[in-house]
Parts: sequence; C-alpha cells; structure tokens
Amino acid sequence: MHDDRTLVEARLQRVLEERIRPAVHPETVPLRVAIWEAPGEPVPVAEGLAAEPRPLAVGEPWGVPWGTSWFTVTGTVPRKWAGRTVEAVLDIGFNQSGPGFQCEGLVHTPDGSPVKGIHPRNRYVRVGAPVRGGETVDYRVEAASNPVIQGGWPFAPTPLGDKETAGTEPQYRLGRMDLAVFDQTVWDLVMDLEVLGELMKELPVDSARRWEVLRAVERALDAVDLQHVNATAAAARAELAGVLATPAQPSAHRVSAVGHAHIDSAWLWPLRETVRKVARTSANMAALIEESPEFVFAMSQAQQWAWVKEHRPEVWERVKRAVAGGRFVPAGGMWVESDTNMPGSEAMARQFVHGKRFFLDEFGIENEEAWLPDTFGFAAGLPQIIRAAGSKYLLTQKISWSRTNSFPHHTFRWEGIDGTRIFTHFPPVDTYNCEMNGHQIAHAARNFKEKGRARHSLAPTGFGDGGGGTTREMVAKAARMRDMEGTATVAWESPADFFAKARAEYPEPPVWVGELYLELHRGTLTSQARTKQGNRRSEHLLREAELWAATAAVRTGFRYPYEDLDRLWKTVLLHQFHDILPGSSIAWVHREAERTHARVARELNAVVDAAQSALAGKGGRPLVFNGAPHTRSGIAAGGAGAAPTTGGVTPAPRTGGGFLLDNGLLRAEIDAQGLLVSVRDLEKRRETLAPGSRGNLLQLHTDFPNKWDAWDVDAFYRNTVTDLTEAEEVTTAGDGVRVVRSFGDSRSTQVLRLLPGARRLDIDTEVDWHETEKILKLAFPLDVHAERYASETQFGHVHRPTHTNTSWEWAKFEACNHRFVHLEEPGWGVALVNDSTYGHDVTRTVRESDRGTTTTVRASLLRAPRFPDPETDQGVHRFRHALVPAASIDDAVREGWRINLPERTAHGAAEEIAPLVTVDQESVVVTAVKLADDGSGDVVVRFHEARGGRTAVTLTAGFEVAAVAVTDLLERTLTEEPEPEAAEGRVTVSLRPFQLMTLRLTRA
Repeated sequence: MHDDRTLVEARLQRVLEERIRPAVHPETVPLRVAIWEAPGEPVPVAEGLAAEPRPLAVGEPWGVPWGTSWFTVTGTVPRKWAGRTVEAVLDIGFNQSGPGFQCEGLVHTPDGSPVKGIHPRNRYVRVGAPVRGGETVDYRVEAASNPVIQGGWPFAPTPLGDKETAGTEPQYRLGRMDLAVFDQTVWDLVMDLEVLGELMKELPVDSARRWEVLRAVERALDAVDLQHVNATAAAARAELAGVLATPAQPSAHRVSAVGHAHIDSAWLWPLRETVRKVARTSANMAALIEESPEFVFAMSQAQQWAWVKEHRPEVWERVKRAVAGGRFVPAGGMWVESDTNMPGSEAMARQFVHGKRFFLDEFGIENEEAWLPDTFGFAAGLPQIIRAAGSKYLLTQKISWSRTNSFPHHTFRWEGIDGTRIFTHFPPVDTYNCEMNGHQIAHAARNFKEKGRARHSLAPTGFGDGGGGTTREMVAKAARMRDMEGTATVAWESPADFFAKARAEYPEPPVWVGELYLELHRGTLTSQARTKQGNRRSEHLLREAELWAATAAVRTGFRYPYEDLDRLWKTVLLHQFHDILPGSSIAWVHREAERTHARVARELNAVVDAAQSALAGKGGRPLVFNGAPHTRSGIAAGGAGAAPTTGGVTPAPRTGGGFLLDNGLLRAEIDAQGLLVSVRDLEKRRETLAPGSRGNLLQLHTDFPNKWDAWDVDAFYRNTVTDLTEAEEVTTAGDGVRVVRSFGDSRSTQVLRLLPGARRLDIDTEVDWHETEKILKLAFPLDVHAERYASETQFGHVHRPTHTNTSWEWAKFEACNHRFVHLEEPGWGVALVNDSTYGHDVTRTVRESDRGTTTTVRASLLRAPRFPDPETDQGVHRFRHALVPAASIDDAVREGWRINLPERTAHGAAEEIAPLVTVDQESVVVTAVKLADDGSGDVVVRFHEARGGRTAVTLTAGFEVAAVAVTDLLERTLTEEPEPEAAEGRVTVSLRPFQLMTLRLTRA
C-alpha cells in the first residue's frame, strides 16, 4: 500500500480549519454594542451597570492600558431559530496572545448577576438550548484592557508594566459580537477529529492502530459534503465511532485530569487585577461544572478564595454549591503558592496555617497536599513543615524546567533536613496548563519515569498563569480518551483521589534527599531587592510583635491584637507569592509591594511600641529589649534590661595607608583602597582571608541571560568581571571606616565597624544603583579548606558542595541562604551573615604558592534586568553584612538573628523584664512566642534544633502553667506524640536534628 499518510493528515488540517470548524456556528446575526469606559480604577458592579454607554462598532478601538470598560451587548434571537441551540459569541478584541495575557471579561445579566468569563479560547455564552425564538438578549461585560506585556519579542523592555508609564493608547479593537446557532453535532465532529488527528501523530508509523485511525479519518472526510457540512456531520461521525470506541490496552498509562487554572496572584498584572481574574475563572468553572457531570476543578491559594468571597459574593455562592457537591475542590492548603526558598521558617509555616485554616473554617475541608506547580525550587526544610501542618503530599511541575539535569523521578519520597519524608509527584505531562491534547497525554505516558512500578500520573488541565481554567473542549477531549486504544486513559479526579491511588499503587517509591533545586531562575534570589528586604524585615517585625504582645498580655493584661496580626500576616504571606518575592513581576507590583511593606512596618512597630510601653511602665529609665532568640549584651532572649555600653573601636592609621580595627579578639586591616587585606582571629592566631587576596570586594558582572531576564542568571555571567578596587574616599566615620566608590553611573558607600567584645566585623553598604543588565557581588576570599558549606534554610540549614565534581553540583552556581552562610575546617569556621540578601555563590581554588585552598563566598546584592520591569532596582539600597571569623554553626545562627533583630530601647519604670519562656540549649532556637490563635489565652511556643544534632531541651515558662500539649502548626494537639515531661513550669523534650516542635502552654 502506498504511504499517503501525510496527504491525509494535511487534508484533515485544512478541512477542519476551513470548513468544519466554521460550521459549528452556521447562522449568525450581529449584536448591538455600546461601551462605557471607567475613568480610573475598576468601579463597583452597580456603578458599571448604571453608567451611560456610547455606541461602539466592530473594528473600533477601545481600552487604555489597565483600563476597565463596561460593554452593553443586546439583540434578539430570530424566530426562525426556534428549537435550536443559540450562543452569544463575544470577541472583545482578542489577539494572538493566550488567555490571561490580554483583554478578558466577566459577563453579567442586567441585574449584575455574573454569568461566566470570556477569553480568547472561551468566547461563548449559552443563550438557550433550545430557544423559543424572539428572546431578548442583554448582557453587560466588565472588560479589562490589560496590555500584552510579553509580546512578540517576549523579553522586550516595556513601559506597559506600570499604569503610571503605560500611556493612554487604546490596546484593542472590538471583534465579532454575534448571536449564533450552535450545531452540537458539528462541534462533536470537531472534537472527534482533533482527538484522532492528534493521536495519529503520536503513534508509531508502523503500528496498525495508527493506520486504522488514519483510514477512519479519511472515510469521515469523504463523508463530509464541504458545501453542506452541517447536513453531513452525523455521517462523518459514524465513520469515526469504531476507532473511538476501541478500548485501551490494560497496560495503558492512567492520567488523573484535575481541572485547574494556575492563577499567578500577581505577575504581568497587579494584585487588583488578579482579584478579577479569579472571579472570572471561578464563574467559568462553576458554569462548566453545571454542564459537565464528570468534571472536577481544583483551585489552590486560600487568598484567592478569600478574594472571591469578599469581592464577588454572587460568584462565591455558586462556588460554595459546587464545593458542597465535591466538584470544586480547595487544593494546596496554603495562603498563596509562595516561593519556598526565601520565606523564613515562621512565614513558611504560616502559609499552611492560614491556608488550611481558611478551608477548614469555610468548608470543613482539610487539604493533605501541598500544591505548588510553578514555584522556583523547594527548600530542604519544607517536608517537615508540610507534615507539621497535617499534610502528607506535594505536587510540583517546575523542576521539569531544569536546564542541566533531568530529575530521575516523577513519583518519589522527598526527605527533608530533619528526616521527614513526603510523598511527591511531578506530573510527567510537563505542564501545569495542560490543554488535554494528544501530544501532551502521549508525552505524559512516554515520559513517566516510574514505568514498570507505577502507571498513574496527574495532569493539571486548564489555561493558567493569567487564569481562564478548563474549557468545554478539554472536557470533551478527556471524555474521548477515557478508554481508547493508543492513548493513556483519562479520568477527572480530585488531587486527593489521585494521591490516594498513586500511593496505594506505589507505596515505597524511591527517596530524594535534600533540596529540590531548580536549575533555572536563579536570578530570582536577587531581583527587586526592595521587595526582598521588605519581606525579611516584615517577618522579623511579626516575630517581635507577637513576642512582646504575648509577654505584655500575660504580664500586664495588654490587649493582644489578634485581628491585626492575622491581617498583617496574611498581607506578608501574599507578598511571598512566587512572582512577587522572587522579583519577577511588573513594575506596578513591586512599587505596590514596597508601599505595602512600609505600611506593615509602621503598624507592627506600633504594636511593638505599645506592648513594650505596657511592660516598661511609666518612667524615664532606659530599658533595652532583646527580641532575638539568644542572650546578648547580658539581656536574656525575649527579655529586657539595662542599656549596655555601646560604641565601636576607634580606627587607627595603618602603615602603607588605610586603617586598623582591633578589639583584642579580631584585628581587621583595611588598605588604602578600602579593601580588607587581613581579618585575624587573635585568640586562635588564624587569618581569615586567603594570602594575597582582598575581601569586602565589590564585583560587577555583565548580566544578560538568554531569556527570562528578571528570573535567570546564566553561568556565562562569570566570564567577565570588574573588580571595584578604586576608592574615592577612605576615611574614618566616628567608630568606623568609610569607603566610597563610583562605578558606571552608580556609587557605593560602605562603613566597616568592629565593636568591643565582638567576634564579627560589621559592614554596612549603601549603593545608589543606576546600572543596566549588571549584577553586583560582595566577595570574601577565605583561607578555609571546606568541601561543603552550610546555608540557613527553614528550621535549620542545608549543606552544599564547594566543588563541581558532577553536573548536579555545577548547576548550583547561585543558591539561596537566609541569614547566614557558614564554612569550616575541623575546629575553625567563618560565617557571612546578612540582613536582607538571599542569593550567593561559593567557589574554591587551590593556590599554587602553598597548595592552600581559597574558598570564596560572594553575596549577591543587586541586579538590573529590564524585563518585566525596565527600572528594576534603580535607586538607593542599604545592606548589612557581618564577617564572623572563628564561627561555629551556633555562632552563625546567633549572629544571623542579631543582625536581623537589633535591640530596641524603651523608657519606663522597670529595671528588668524576664522572658516569657526560656530554653536551656544554645542549639535550640525559639522562632515564635505568641498567644494561641483561638483566643483562649494559651501561650504557643515554636522552636527547633538548629545545629543538626540530637538534643534534650528544657523550656521554662515565666508564668504558671496548668497543662502542656505538643501541637501541629495549627495549634491542634498531636495525640500520637508522647506527652512531654512537665513540672513547675518546666517542660523537657528530646529533639532529633533540625526537628521543629510546637508546644501549647495552658495558663493556670
């Protein structure tokens, strides 16, 4: 037989596109359209409905960037259409960009009731099935003219990312606005042919099944009269019925389709637009659930559910009904799909606390899965946080984006730093926006790495990022692939159903230990420094506010600000979303984040001030409060006492130029260029810096990745570097040495200080940054031979190699730390601590002169990508770092907290304030002291082992305790945990390495 395969395939494509698909709507009449354009921000629905519109014709422009327009769409169903199915086909000006990345709308009835959302792949509104004829059609469409940010040249700098710079040029032209007859038979034929045409291309050319499908398609095309498609569609479908009904092989891969619309809480649009995106998508999915009995939709991010409840109560009622039916499923149990590398310990815990509690309060549903399809890598502390929140599964897809190594599993157990293991699944479909096409489903089956041991995977199905969700076409395709030869079987299921089946099928999958590092998007650890700094400071202010408010509540009856703290936590958690905290959103998002973090700081400082005033009492005696979890300046952690003597070491002139700082413990030499040439541990007689090297070195690299500007730092950035060694000024500044440099269009000012009794050198850096496509690093070449180093992560630290023996190690050329990076040889180490930076790199080389090892630690300070924010990081920034020689891990932990939580001074009558709780082990760090969220007045204390070893710790309460319970993160008693030993306010527990524990102390 001649091979006419390509001929039939090409024929299918043309006939489908030019004849059959247009016949889905064989008869149309135009609708009348009028428009009212809101003058500023979106208006309430009632205002939009009441506004007086002007006529608008097809083809006319509308919609300024980020504007809101209300369309009035009216018409009459022709009487001759009686008995037929009729739809309104609404094209408000859709272009080639995908759903969620351009204009979109929410359709209402004249009374304001939402009907459904419209986007480029979901333009219809069902009028009647059937109609009587003569019905009046009247819709009001709230349309968003969101500009296309990621256009034809996807990473071109654009002013459209901020309303203040976007201009007023209309973005769209009105498209087709019609009433149309909907031919169900032709639409079904389109679905049949699409599924079979896509399936054909995935089957081996030499397989009988491929040729069976090809011949059936050929017969169907022969049966279609191209001039009378609607009359012959049923005959064509009959030719396809046999191949569609042939059942799948028993060994076929099984796909759990989960309706989904991964909606970024902010990205190429601001937060306020996401509120509306969620409403549009939720309305769409509620409507699709009503139309499709088998369809199940899952939506994550409790914040987005809360937005629907607050802003669109009519949509909320439809959603609640669908949730009650088990078809609209809360997923993930987190407040937002956050970044997981940079949020601190407590913040990561609170993502689950607030997310799970919302779903429990609203629906009585507890999620058992963490749902993070698009997060940029996963910190090694996350498994025990998931488990401590009462969950046991994780789903993500993003690791498939890694550029260097292919992750070896799709279903596995992920082991965190404390030994906790979480059943984890990476969908082999390799997208969180599956459209249910044949290539994607075939790829999932081929790509699945657990073949022979398991055959079950998940496919998040629907348009996402900018929302939209699942379409009726996706549901129809899934129905055809439910049980068909040549493809995986597809069934709609909830995430919980999938995980239960996958775990039962594969109860002992392989184990991956340590972080799930994404070999991509490393620049997100540095981009938008103000957003990151605002987050770090907000996290520590929240700790202080809870600590001092709880202490004052117990000691003085101070009113604990439950509602304010709840609201502020949720605000901070929202801004940890995986395109906000990573710095990969448009300018509007980050300008707003900066203002929000400033407001959060004002409110939290007011809480702290009020609580400390209540504790200090009336008087003028200075009282220093220590909010860090370690004793310092003689003041206990969480307590207050007399103000310590302050002041630094006076700089002395250095031979050859520069200055010396010497406090008897450390001696730092700063040369005439303002660079460190020696930092000597006087007690151990040990030099910190490598011979012949200079520390505190600012280094500038060209930073122009191949794509994803704000997201990526590509390895070749290291090929060229400029050491900023020339100083304009090296002078004393009180008790410090001031160093000023100019480079490019920028300027840096650093002050180096050494305090009496301190084993650290403090470095304050101010940069007035005006570079473009550059990255600024702060380097310290250390005389330390270390094959690995430690970076702080949630509730502990993770070790990474300093060498690049394998591609896995080489790929980690930029990594995340929280408050410290620590290196050591046996008996002697060095830490670099910071107050607001996350990105860093560590490299090693062996010196020819003495065969010693130079290990260089560099903190990443600033970047200057131009997409999606062309003004990323321009302006003044301030950073604090400290170099800590002779540092153990305990020292690194302590100094990291110190630099992030400076002492506070209040005035009052008290001479001393004892801590509310204390622990007797330096390696145990208390991360939270607060009152229980339920308003009972119980004191909740969370702590963890921070050194990486086993320990027994006694916690002592500074108040009378009636009962003690070990709880989960939601402060619920864990009955499976052994009851802790408790007597006279003392509680003794044993901790495994890095274990976190939450105790609930009931006050007598």
